[in-house]
Amino acid sequence: MKSLITVRELDDAQLRKIISLSFEIKKNPNAYAQTLKGKSVLQFFVENSTRTKMSFETAVRKLGGTNIAFAGGSSSLSKGETLFDTLDTIKQYGVDAVIMRHSSGGAIDWVSKSTSIPAINAGDGQHEHPTQALLDAFTLFEHWGLSPDDSEPFKNKKILIVGDVLHSRVARSNIHSLTKLGAEVVLVAPKTLLPSDLSLFPKVKVLNRWDTAEGEKELSTADAVMMLRLQLERQKGAFFPSVSEYRHFWGLTRERAGILKNEAVVLHPGPVNRGVEIDSEVVDSKKSLILKQVENGVWVRMAALVEVLS
Repeated sequence: MKSLITVRELDDAQLRKIISLSFEIKKNPNAYAQTLKGKSVLQFFVENSTRTKMSFETAVRKLGGTNIAFAGGSSSLSKGETLFDTLDTIKQYGVDAVIMRHSSGGAIDWVSKSTSIPAINAGDGQHEHPTQALLDAFTLFEHWGLSPDDSEPFKNKKILIVGDVLHSRVARSNIHSLTKLGAEVVLVAPKTLLPSDLSLFPKVKVLNRWDTAEGEKELSTADAVMMLRLQLERQKGAFFPSVSEYRHFWGLTRERAGILKNEAVVLHPGPVNRGVEIDSEVVDSKKSLILKQVENGVWVRMAALVEVLS
């Protein structure tokens, strides 16, 4: 695998291989401590990030590599330099891989095709965020005690993806990964926060409200609920009347969490807007795997780097 750009383009074997390798690395990280010795990895983050950036930096260090930081706001990009010229400059420093987060969907794909440098997508616009989907799947594999070697390991598992699907690259990558693993995926969102064309996701079911008999049935039979951040910074219009109304109809409140099965779990890619898409009591409850997702991000991103650079 030269680069990791999308989950959609991963075949079943590649998807499972990265997850299996994540298990190996988490079990024995010292065995991989020199994998990237002598290699430098460019952290090319044009958009702000906390979890993704820190976990990729940690992953590179744990593999024995060297991080080179790039902050778009303090670079010549802010002076009008094109992405093409910036990358032309970067190539002269001989980096071995680039990890890129960019506000434009497809930017990382262009980088991968325009250079010989292996690239990993750390989130591009409203397109995809593959390593987030991989760590989410890994977290569920681990929690449910399942193996990537199983045939359709998530068969008979129902996963709800809830909220701002329209602007979420996390949602797009997760829909592709979870359906490939055999899960039943249900999108819960107002019509205004759903893509106008859902033909890319033919295997998903869509609900617009939770407070219906069908909505409560889906919630009460879900094995996992993945909440999405309300991405106000990407919204260029009025997609719902108010934040309080959004919480009322689509938030995972304490009361709605009480409808879930005892063994059901809650996920969120972060950062969490407490009291908006999810109540604090739910974030901090025993059902929450949110901190486990953060921890597992390091192991999965180590696996992605090993797969791309080994």
